[in-house]
Amino acid sequence: MKLPYLKKKPEIKSCHNIEWEDNYSWIHQKNILEVLKDKTKLDPEVKKYLDEENSYAEYHLKDTKILQKKLFDEIKGRIKLDDESLPYKDHTYEYWTKTTAAGNYSIKLRKKIDGSEVEEIWNGDDEKKKIDTEYFGVGDLEVSNNDKYLGYSLDIKGSEYYTIFIRDIATKEIITKEIKETSGGITFSLDDKYFYYSKLDENHRARKIYRHEIGNFKDEDELIFEEKSEAFTVSIGLSSDEKYYFINTSDHNTSEQYYFSIDEKKPLPKLIMKRERGILYSVNSWDSKFYNHTNKDAEDFKIDISNSLVDQNWVPYILPKNEVLIGGLTFLNNWIIRSETSNALDKLFVKNVSSGIEEELIFSDEKIYVPGVSLTKKDRNTDYVYLGYSSPKTPSRVYLYNLSTKSKKLVKEQEIPSGHNPDEFIVERIEFKSHDGRLVPLTITRHKKTKIDGSANLLLYGYGSYGNSMSPNFSSTKLSLINRDIIWATAHIRGGMEKGMKWWKEGKLTNKKNTFEDYVYAAKYLIDNKYSSKGKLIGMGGSAGGLLMGAAVNRAPELFLGIIMAVPFVDSLTTNLDHSLPLTVGEFDEFGNAKDNKEHFDYIFSYAPYNNIKKMDYPHMLITTSLSDNRVLFDEPAKFTAKLREYKTDNNLLLLKTEMNAGHGGKSGRDGAIEEIAIDYAFALKITKKI
Repeated sequence: MKLPYLKKKPEIKSCHNIEWEDNYSWIHQKNILEVLKDKTKLDPEVKKYLDEENSYAEYHLKDTKILQKKLFDEIKGRIKLDDESLPYKDHTYEYWTKTTAAGNYSIKLRKKIDGSEVEEIWNGDDEKKKIDTEYFGVGDLEVSNNDKYLGYSLDIKGSEYYTIFIRDIATKEIITKEIKETSGGITFSLDDKYFYYSKLDENHRARKIYRHEIGNFKDEDELIFEEKSEAFTVSIGLSSDEKYYFINTSDHNTSEQYYFSIDEKKPLPKLIMKRERGILYSVNSWDSKFYNHTNKDAEDFKIDISNSLVDQNWVPYILPKNEVLIGGLTFLNNWIIRSETSNALDKLFVKNVSSGIEEELIFSDEKIYVPGVSLTKKDRNTDYVYLGYSSPKTPSRVYLYNLSTKSKKLVKEQEIPSGHNPDEFIVERIEFKSHDGRLVPLTITRHKKTKIDGSANLLLYGYGSYGNSMSPNFSSTKLSLINRDIIWATAHIRGGMEKGMKWWKEGKLTNKKNTFEDYVYAAKYLIDNKYSSKGKLIGMGGSAGGLLMGAAVNRAPELFLGIIMAVPFVDSLTTNLDHSLPLTVGEFDEFGNAKDNKEHFDYIFSYAPYNNIKKMDYPHMLITTSLSDNRVLFDEPAKFTAKLREYKTDNNLLLLKTEMNAGHGGKSGRDGAIEEIAIDYAFALKITKKI
């Protein structure tokens, strides 16, 4: 089939007295945010190219159609389709969700605590049919404090512009005006007269908090708070003791918080502490005290406590630890639960409020697992919580745990209908030396029959940005590769916070290349230690993980058989120079400000995947993107693909697949998500010749 062709329209760009040529910059439309909301505004020439690439990808994947269907059935067969969540009790009702074999979206149910009649208050599949839309994204689903109203927000484009609706549960009538172009979150007031939300500006940034009076169909909503900095975005939430609303405004690295009492008739948010660059803090209130989770004078966070926000006197509550990330707090009347993360492993601790004694909660014999805790009910005068865990080989298990007696009862276990035996799999945690001697954690999951002699293919997953840590939890989808003799390895590289805040700092700004080097050295370690061999690895990452894939494949293409990248951030220099895009300004402390800082410009230019494509052989590549994605614009992977076609000197597959009705997270609905995974895995099995 004829190769897709994107016309060259050379443009000479310049910054800091440096010039470079960009042959494909013309596909970025000036009204790009409008295009994300209305695809009819897409340049016809660009649409033609995307359609050609889709046809080309379809052609080269047609021999995997049977395999895709097999993988789809396999992955879906590991999901208990008719399933229900554990209940959560508020004052009057207990609420839970369920899924069905026929449906793609969840159903929200409730029944009175002292009753037996079950009431369906939300059915995602029915709601989607009413709108008749291909994409159906639910942002928030909240019930008012009096249990009378259902608030929900919908995105029907994939562009993350959410419209908020409030419905009377009994009559099913919409009882107030629709609120368009919000970030999706809904916070009801405790008196049930209002709700709070954040509005998106023209650059898709949430910088204003409004209060809407329920029942108002005409008047403008009341502006409660406005953030002046374009780099910061805002959110609002209720304190744990339900006495205050807290407004948080932050970029990725600096935060500031305001509060006002639930009793204030006209909310007047008051500043807690003035922002300081690089300082993150988050205050919560419980039992007439205020708890501050912050990294001020504590690189890996600490928690301080004060009796007042008017006369603040912060004293230590949880002291900092080196390279141990101190997490937040969960409050009960008699207990306080908190988390820690070190070396890419999480731990839970519980403190008896009356005795002051704290101990670790250990409820698995496995060394590599992910624990979790959640509340059973709104009333916190209880000793019971839900404690759960999963590991790379063990499906999720949730216990009803009594913190006082330490007794536990298994109340939910993730069922794998097609069968799963954890004993057939081996999970390893090793550390390898990166280019500068830093020890980097690596989690490896394989079938016990897979030989460690260099013969196996291996998928190496990575992300490494924004302080996001990769947890070693269970994923039934991965079994489709692991059961076919493909080892799955997750590299806990710098840029995440698996080893504390320092781990993040060592993988951002002008340390960003550590992220890429860690990943490449992970690949080399796996090859040197016979988990796989050179040219047998498959790299996988999405979004900022796509930046990682692009940088790694430019740096060491010979290590890889293939690369799978989803919504990849591959034209990072161009995006960083454009301060009108939704995320750019808020990410200056993550990636730098190339426009105003020559050092940042030079550094980003030196690794940006699009700018560093070379005349050389590249591995097989599958690149997926979405037309309505406002986080990583579709034109980034489109330009990257077009330039690769121009430069690469091999005959390996290069496929670009654009979802024309989806956003950053891909297709909506359960089946849509499984279809996308099946395509990725089919590509991996095709190039490894395991079809």
